[in-house]
Amino acid sequence: MWADLRGQEQVVEQLRRAAQSGTPTHAWLFTGPPGSGRSNAARAFAAALLCEREALSERGCGTCKACRTVLSGAHADLTNVTTEKVTISIDEARELVRKAQDKPSTGRWRIIIVEDADRMQERSTNVLLKAIEEPPPRTIWLLCAPSPGDVLVTIRSRCRSVGLRLPPVQDVADLLVARDGIDAVTAEAAARAAQSHIGIAKRLATDDGARERRNQIVRLPLTLRSVAGAMRAAADLVKLAEAEAQSSFEQRDAEERTALLATLGAPETGVLPPSMRAQIKRLEDDQTRRAKRSKNDYFDRALTDLISFYRDVLMLQVSSGQMLVNEPLRPELEDFAHREHPEDTLLRLESINEVRSRLVSTNVSPLLAIEAMMVSLLSRKDLDR
Repeated sequence: MWADLRGQEQVVEQLRRAAQSGTPTHAWLFTGPPGSGRSNAARAFAAALLCEREALSERGCGTCKACRTVLSGAHADLTNVTTEKVTISIDEARELVRKAQDKPSTGRWRIIIVEDADRMQERSTNVLLKAIEEPPPRTIWLLCAPSPGDVLVTIRSRCRSVGLRLPPVQDVADLLVARDGIDAVTAEAAARAAQSHIGIAKRLATDDGARERRNQIVRLPLTLRSVAGAMRAAADLVKLAEAEAQSSFEQRDAEERTALLATLGAPETGVLPPSMRAQIKRLEDDQTRRAKRSKNDYFDRALTDLISFYRDVLMLQVSSGQMLVNEPLRPELEDFAHREHPEDTLLRLESINEVRSRLVSTNVSPLLAIEAMMVSLLSRKDLDR
């Protein structure tokens, strides 16, 4: 049950002890960078809390019906909230408060996981405050966010903290080999390119298109020779990020449609009944709205891949001796590093991070913001061309 939490031994021990205590804290805050496994840790903890084993020392067996249904998201006493919208609305927060008042139907606890607690605006978070401060006796809140600072201090102060870190590259590679049957060489290369983000590592290891799009993004700085070239590179980055988003959406949308049709008991061939067509239409509308809202996540990932290029350049410039994220590009990276100064590399990293922040916090056009960023990445002599 804890197998996906590679490199998180201290966290696993903390959660296991809490689940086996019989009197766990009523509110928890799971924090860690993207890819560290915050939501996986929360679900595993929820499974341990709802485990059917009577002996405290055996809670979290991972094999009983309760453990399996929690991990699959189907347990009656588990509410798992995730969103790809910019924010979680105040109405959604009120619905969570209402659910928190329900008594457990089959298990010991009513558990509510909020995977994107950082996407709650202040007024939405304030709606939860009373419910978290004085919860019903059998309700446990599990909130997830990138860092403690992403959650209001009034909420943070009432939660027990669980801090996760990005696992080592080798741990991620071992997980891909053991869980997904990926060969060791591919798994290690994908884990390194994904910078230990487990979900992205799996996608890079299993999707040739995703791997090629990432390679093209990482190579963009090598093409920057003029302002006109910078504008072309910006258009290419936007195109690649949108292609990655579309590829991801198509795969996930198809899986959701297949799952819904199976749940509805739809015939394999022929025309669907009107009631089924209506539910499929609602799903398609939700998927369309989700795609429009979450494209910024893919722009952020593309910019993170671009950062990895300059990170490697900086490591070479300061002779850190650390492994490069983009090891196959070492010759080109070494040549680039010898032609530039570390101070310029730091300024470029700052410029990329500034655009990442603007895309999240403002309504700026991604293309315009990335065009300006690409121009700022040019060397001084290239700006004169």
